[in-house]
Amino acid sequence: MDIRERIREKLKLLPDKPGVYQMKNADGEIIYVGKAKVLKNRVRSYFTGSHDGKTQLMVSNIADFEYIVTNTVVEALVLECNMIKQYKPPFNIMLRDDKTYPYIKITNEEHPKLEIVRRVSKDKGKYFGPYPNSQAAYETKKLLDRLYPLRKCKTLKDKVCLYYHINQCVAPCEYNVEPETYQGMVKEITRFLNGGHREIADNLRDQMMQEAENLNFERAKELRDQIDAIERVMEKQKVTMADTVDRDVFGYYADKDHMCVQVFYMRQGKLIERDVQIFPYHGEEREDFLSYVTQFYIDNADLPQEILLPYEGEEAQVLEEWLKGVKVKTPQRGDKKQLVDMAAENAKIALDERFKLMERDQNRTIRAVEQLGEAMMIPAPRRIEAFDNSNIQGTDAVAAMVVFVDGQPFRKDYRKFKIKTVQGPDDYASMREVIRRRYTRLLKENQPLPDLVLVDGGRGHINAALDVLENELGLDIPVCGLAKDDRHRTSQLFLGEDPAPVPIERTSQGFYLLTRIQDEVHRFAITFHRETKGKNAFRSVLDDIPGVGEKRRKALLKHFGSVQAMKAASVEEYRQAGIGDKLAREILNFLAQA
Repeated sequence: MDIRERIREKLKLLPDKPGVYQMKNADGEIIYVGKAKVLKNRVRSYFTGSHDGKTQLMVSNIADFEYIVTNTVVEALVLECNMIKQYKPPFNIMLRDDKTYPYIKITNEEHPKLEIVRRVSKDKGKYFGPYPNSQAAYETKKLLDRLYPLRKCKTLKDKVCLYYHINQCVAPCEYNVEPETYQGMVKEITRFLNGGHREIADNLRDQMMQEAENLNFERAKELRDQIDAIERVMEKQKVTMADTVDRDVFGYYADKDHMCVQVFYMRQGKLIERDVQIFPYHGEEREDFLSYVTQFYIDNADLPQEILLPYEGEEAQVLEEWLKGVKVKTPQRGDKKQLVDMAAENAKIALDERFKLMERDQNRTIRAVEQLGEAMMIPAPRRIEAFDNSNIQGTDAVAAMVVFVDGQPFRKDYRKFKIKTVQGPDDYASMREVIRRRYTRLLKENQPLPDLVLVDGGRGHINAALDVLENELGLDIPVCGLAKDDRHRTSQLFLGEDPAPVPIERTSQGFYLLTRIQDEVHRFAITFHRETKGKNAFRSVLDDIPGVGEKRRKALLKHFGSVQAMKAASVEEYRQAGIGDKLAREILNFLAQA
């Protein structure tokens, strides 16, 4: 019995019940998972009638199918979502594996601090979020760091650091800080993140006017800058509702076998953030869209009070039945309908823009930088500084640094380092020295810091860099490392102290950019090491002679060809090489004793 005949026989046995079906290829691999209110009708539809190009591509790969009967459509909805996550079928739409949104956390410690975290823990800390846009989370934290001087270091240091001198830390390492001081700041931050930033800005404005009246213009300017920062970071949203309901608003647009889903996050009646996802799809628009929404909420403990969808039908009812306590609506008129339409319009605009970007190869590196930021849960690292050490059994140890800006090499900022303080082959100590020298200089010269530091190595190199940046210099710069496999191929990306590798596809533009940077810094370090080694080959013979510098050494080697020829030469021959008689005799005497 051939494949088509077997499929026709199985189609006759399909039940009139809800369930989930799995489409398989000739190798038995699951290529698509779907759900159905009536399995018999839905599965048969794939093998009857005509289909558009994207669906026909999937159908042409189907060699078999299986199904699981469920009691309700809701059970089918959840089972479908779980199977998509488990099998990752190529023709299904899927959320990113690393879809964990960041939170802003105030730690529950004697000396609290602000952190960006990916997960909520039961540690009595205060959590605010989630922030779908990690850039917004970091911008907000950066703003709060300027406004409220909580501690910045992970562990208290022996003396005050840079943050104290720029009024961003109360320095509990050196000064006694009353609990009431922290309580006041935590209360203010909580009020700020719960929507009270406008009131805080008004208070700062009153203080600014008072300082100006007292002729304290420098302090007034500082307050004005803080007000500007609040308005820039917190006032980006312009849509508000009269109520204070937390709701998610969905809209989507499909074209050219791609779908864009736009989610507006409204909290306390205000549109605060949005999430945009673009992906290829192969099934029916409405079904694939609902599959996306289901995956969106299956592991999300932070559910809104209300979800607005762009169409009505049984899907919305099924979703509401599954998300108990959440109202799922399809507004037909009024402000809510305008929100849904706006989400759909933004989805169309986002997809059109993506197509334009896809046609511009020069923008691939920008996307790669964005992917890195998304994967690492940090702002897009526009400036990346990468380091690599090079030595042979500890001799002629050097290091190199390359700089990439917006995904492109910025060669004028490349730097070379000769290791000065480390004896023997100690990569970690060498890394500490180079990181210390580089960023001590940047701080001293008040130069801009990078958005990301990349070290060529794994956990040990990352920890060495973090130890210097955080514990010695008091800097908060993300540090990542690239580990290699047994074949010396880049295999995993690690960020900071997290022992788990960052979930990033090895075929993504972001990962490709990292390997490019790694290859470039390795090439630069090896080249510098070879140059240093070549120079040192003659050092014991020539460089220690008084009066013979680098230019004369090169000229002598070019004229005579070798050290042996220089030993056998006469003073007259040195005179022909432009060397005076006195220096010629000193060189000959030195070479005779060497």
